[in-house]
Amino acid sequence: MLKMNNISKMYQTEMVQTHALRDFNLHVEEGEFIAVTGPSGSGKTTFLNIAGMLEPFTGGDYLLDGIDVGKLNDNQRADLRNQKIGFIFQGFNLIPDLNLYENVEVPLRYRGIKAAERKRRIEQCLEQVGLASRAKHLPQQLSGGQQQRVAIARALAGDPRFLLADEPTGNLDSLMARQVMELLEQINRDGATIIMVTHDAELARRAPRNIQVVDGQLADFTLYQGNPNVAVGA
Repeated sequence: MLKMNNISKMYQTEMVQTHALRDFNLHVEEGEFIAVTGPSGSGKTTFLNIAGMLEPFTGGDYLLDGIDVGKLNDNQRADLRNQKIGFIFQGFNLIPDLNLYENVEVPLRYRGIKAAERKRRIEQCLEQVGLASRAKHLPQQLSGGQQQRVAIARALAGDPRFLLADEPTGNLDSLMARQVMELLEQINRDGATIIMVTHDAELARRAPRNIQVVDGQLADFTLYQGNPNVAVGA
C-alpha cells in the first residue's frame, strides 16, 4: 500500500545542508498499525509529512497505493492526499467557532460532497467515536480526549485508505491517551491502515508493528505480531 525506497530529504540553507532522511526504506501493507518512535529531531515528522504528501522528498521512490508520488504535480498530489489520507494532529486543529458537526463537515465541503452524503458520513463518524449526542457542542465544551475524538471523526469522514497520526495523545493525560489509543485500535480492526508517530513507549508497544527512526534512517524494527515477512529497511 505504501512503499518508500531509498527516500532522502535534504534541507539547504546558504551555509548548511541538513539531511533529515537518508536511504529511508519502508513498506506498509494494507491493514497494518505501525507506531513510529525515535528521539526528537530524528526525522519522524519529516517522514510523516512526506508520507502525507505535505512536503516533497529530495530523492528515492515513493509509491502510494501503486501511484508514483514523485511523478505528480502539486494539484495531483493534493487530489491524491484528499482521496487516500486522513490526518490526526497533536493539537486537534478544531475550529473553535464551529460545533462538532460543522468541524467534521469542513473538509467534506471542500471536496464538494453533496449535503445528504455529508450528513450521513458526519453522523456515522461521530457515532463511531462516541460523540453523536454532542454534535451541536463547541470544542471548548469538551475535554481534550473528546476533542481528539472529534479530530479522528473528521479524518474518518473522508473515508481515507489510511490514517497518519502525529502524536495524537501528546496533549492528553494518561487515561485519555489510553482511550484514544483504544479507539484507534478499533478503527484499525475495522480495516484502516494507521501510521502513528509517538513518544509514548506504552502506546507504541500496543501497536502490532514498531519502527524506530534515528538520524533520518530506520535503525531498528520490531514485529510484535502480524506477518513476519513484511520487510522494513534499515
